[in-house]
Amino acid sequence: MSEAITELSFTVSGRVARPATEVYEAVADPAQLSKYFTTGGARGRLEPGSDVSWDFLDFPGRFPVTVVEADAPHRIVIEWDGSETAGADGKTRTTFEFTEIDGGARTLVTITERAWRATADGAKSAFGNCEGWTGMLAAMKAWLEHRINLRDGFYR
Repeated sequence: MSEAITELSFTVSGRVARPATEVYEAVADPAQLSKYFTTGGARGRLEPGSDVSWDFLDFPGRFPVTVVEADAPHRIVIEWDGSETAGADGKTRTTFEFTEIDGGARTLVTITERAWRATADGAKSAFGNCEGWTGMLAAMKAWLEHRINLRDGFYR
C-alpha cells in the first residue's frame, strides 16, 4: 500500500567552478545576490537576526526572508511566505547546501524547498519556485565563473 503525499518538495542542484566559501558568500551577501539574482535588489545579509528582504522585477514588491540557520560555508536555511503552503504559518522552507568537490576547486550547490500543499495549486506554486531556483543556480554560475548577468533584461 502506498503512502499518501501530504507535502510537496523539490531539490535542484548544480556545480560552480569556485570554492565553497566564495559560492556561499554569493548567496549570503546582499550586494552579490543583487548582481545576479534579485533583479530588484536584496537587503540584509543571510544570517539569523538580520532584516532581510528580496525584490524581483518579475514579481514586484519586497519579499521578507527569515534566516533560520547560517553555517558558513556549508548551509543556509530560510523561510518565506508562499501561496498554497502546507503549514498553517503560510511559509516555505528553503535550504541551500554548499559541498566542496574536486579538492575544493568546485562547489556542488543543492537547493531544497518544501512545504507546499499536495494539490494542483500547490504543485503549480512549487513548480514555479523550482523554476526560479533553477534559474538562480544558472545565473549564479554564469556570474561567479564569467561575470555575466543572465537576468539583466530577462524580465523586462
